[in-house]
Amino acid sequence: MLAAKHYRPFGRTGLRVSPICLGTDNFANPTAETESIQILHCAIENGINLIDTANSYAAGESERIIGKALQESGTREDIILATKFYYPTGNKGINDRGTSRKHIIRACEDSLRRLQTDYIDLYQLHRIDMEMPLEEVLAAMTDLVQQGKIRYFGATTSPSWKIAESKLLSEFRNYRYAVSEQLPYNLLDRRAENEILPACAWADLAVLAWSPLAMGMLTGKYDNQKRESFDTPRYRRGGIYAERITNRAVAAGQRFAQLAREAGYVPAHLAMLWVMGQPGVNAPLCGPRTLDQLKDLIPLMEQSISPEMQAACDEIVPPGSAVANFLNTAPWMKGKLL
Repeated sequence: MLAAKHYRPFGRTGLRVSPICLGTDNFANPTAETESIQILHCAIENGINLIDTANSYAAGESERIIGKALQESGTREDIILATKFYYPTGNKGINDRGTSRKHIIRACEDSLRRLQTDYIDLYQLHRIDMEMPLEEVLAAMTDLVQQGKIRYFGATTSPSWKIAESKLLSEFRNYRYAVSEQLPYNLLDRRAENEILPACAWADLAVLAWSPLAMGMLTGKYDNQKRESFDTPRYRRGGIYAERITNRAVAAGQRFAQLAREAGYVPAHLAMLWVMGQPGVNAPLCGPRTLDQLKDLIPLMEQSISPEMQAACDEIVPPGSAVANFLNTAPWMKGKLL
C-alpha cells in the first residue's frame, strides 16, 4: 500500500489523492469487463484512490462496470469517484447533451444508477458549452451538492478565462465553487503552462492531467521512418486522434524515448514521472488497457526525476510550447496548425 506521505492535497477540498489516478476510458472499449474489474481492484489495492470515468465512455458501460465492481467488493467508500457529463449517451432527444440544467440533473441521476451509488465525489463538465450561461451550470451544480447527490464539481479542458469566470461568479452569486480542472498535458503539448495552469493556481483548483503519454508517442512506438508503426488502434480511429500524431510530434517522441533509455528509464515511465513532477499538477491519469500495464506504472507513485532530467526534457519541447495538438477537442481552441 502506498505510504501516506505520497498522497497529495486536492485543491481546496481537504481531500488527498494518489500521485497517479486511474482513468477508465478503455473499460469495455476495448478492455473486456473481467479485466476492467481486475484493473480497478488492483488500482485500489495499491493505493490509487481516485477513479475517473464519464457517462459517455463506452456509452455508459464504463460506469456500469465500475459500479458493479465497487458494489461487489465493498470498496466504494475507499475511493474518490469522479465522472463527467456533456456528450449524449442515448437516443433521448435533442436536449440529451450539453450543460443545460435539464441535462445536468438527468445525466447525474443516470450516472448514479449505473454507478450503484448514492453520491458522486467529483462531478465534471466534460467540455465547456460556450452557448450556455455559466450561471445555469453553477446553479444546477450547487443544487446537486445541496441535495447530497455530488460532493464536489469541476470541469475539463477549459480555457483560462472560463476558470476565472467560474470563480468570480461563484463569489458574486454565492454558488458553490468548482474544485478541479482536468486538462490535456504532456511533454508534446505544454500550452497549458501559459494561461490554464496559472488560472488554476489562482482559483485554487486541483489539476488532473489526461494523456500524459501523448497517446503513446512518448513511448517511442511511432517512427517516421517506419510508416507501419502508425498502424495503431488510435491512429486508425482517425479524426482528432490521427491529427495529433504528426511527423513533428513523432520526431520529438523519438528524441524523448532515446533520452529516457540512455538515462536508464522506460520511456513511458519517464513520461509519467515528468507530468507528476510539473508545478501545479496534482496527478496524471493513467488509462491502462491491460492489467499488466497498470502494474507496470504502480511503482512510479513513489518516484521522481531530477532537475537535470527536467531540464533535458525542456530541450526537446520548451516550456509553454507544443508539437502536437491535444486541445483539438476543445471548441474554444481554434488553432490547429502548430
